[in-house]
Amino acid sequence: MKPLAEFVARTALAVNPVIFPFAILCGLVLAAVALGLAALFRARTLVRNAAQAARADHQLCEAGVEALRQELNGLGAQLQEVRRDAVPAAIPALPRPGLNLSKRSQALRMHRRGDAPVEIASALGIPLQEVDLLVKVHRIVISNI
Repeated sequence: MKPLAEFVARTALAVNPVIFPFAILCGLVLAAVALGLAALFRARTLVRNAAQAARADHQLCEAGVEALRQELNGLGAQLQEVRRDAVPAAIPALPRPGLNLSKRSQALRMHRRGDAPVEIASALGIPLQEVDLLVKVHRIVISNI
C-alpha cells in the first residue's frame, strides 16, 4: 500500500494546478454529451413508437371507414329495391263537395219550416248524416245562446 500512496503523492505534486479545472470541465462536457445522446436515442424511440401507434390507428380508421362504406352501399341497394318494389299509392278520389254556405242555410231554413231530415237530404242532394249533424250542431248553438 505504501508504493501506491507514494505514487499518488508524487503525481499530486507533479500535476499543474491549471490542468485540474480543465479536467473537471472536460468530464462535465463528456457527461453532457453522453446525456444528450441518451436523450436523443430516447426521443428517437418515442417518435418511432408514436409513428407505429399512428399507423395502427390509421389502419383501424380505414377499416372502420371501409365497413361504413360497405354498409352504406348495402343500404343504398336496399333503398333502390324498396323503391322498385313499392306499389304506387292510389290517387284518392276527389271528395264530394260538402255542405257549402248556401246549402247549409237552405237546410236550416227547411228544418225551421218543419221538413224532415230525409226530405232535406233528398231535396238538396246531400247525405242524411250531414243533415243530422247540421241540425244537432244548430240545436247546441241555439241552446248556448
